Amino acid sequence: MNKKILTILSIVVFAISFMVASMSNKTKATDINQKICWGIKRNDNHEQPDLGKENTELIKKYNGIAMGNKDSKKIYLTFDLGYEAGYTEKILDVLKENDVKACFFITAHYFNTQPDLVRRMIEEGHDVGNHTVNHKSLPEISADEVKSEVMNLHTAIYEEFGYEMKYIRPPKGEYSERTLQICNELNYQTIMWSFAYDDWEESKQGREAYGKEKILNNLHNGEVMLLHGTSKDNMNILDECIKKTKEQGYEFKKLEEFEQ
Repeated sequence: MNKKILTILSIVVFAISFMVASMSNKTKATDINQKICWGIKRNDNHEQPDLGKENTELIKKYNGIAMGNKDSKKIYLTFDLGYEAGYTEKILDVLKENDVKACFFITAHYFNTQPDLVRRMIEEGHDVGNHTVNHKSLPEISADEVKSEVMNLHTAIYEEFGYEMKYIRPPKGEYSERTLQICNELNYQTIMWSFAYDDWEESKQGREAYGKEKILNNLHNGEVMLLHGTSKDNMNILDECIKKTKEQGYEFKKLEEFEQ
């Protein structure tokens, strides 16, 4: 009788262990696409901000970039452009006058409506980055849709300009381990940021002093600076901000010159 009970108990224990393991594996499979919203915690005195150790390590795991070397006074300037608000031509003029290169992350809408500006970016030595076709939150769509969102724009840019994009910025700053993995497999490097401010809202333009204060007070080594090219304030303050940044000993570098 005891032997029979032990056998039954062994079977029960095995079954429970199997169920727990299966549930654990299912959870892990689900978690790989858990949506993460990129965020930063600023520090004072031009120190590097806190990006969150876990999130930063995940970005690095898939060859991504968020912030550079803490001992190097290098800044990597990037712009997000979902549409043209009439300011990019002046922004490009300012960059040219100051001998600064940037990376412009564009959508399919931007490419379709502003091919001449995209061509100018490329011809003047800037990087053009992938901000996807429709600016969808990548964790919210299927793996096949993620690939289409990335590669359809990639192909369109290549066919028009013979230019191979290699950098991607997740729309809305939303990503998951799954989307990072897919982009990496597509030979794209995910570019996050270590500085941004609320410059994208049309209703909040006309605050040039505020914009300059945010940009200049938060300069830090290895900064990946995100500005929106749809901001009139950014257009108006860019020249002064670049000059004052250089006066503080910082150098603007392209992403291909990134120092980890």
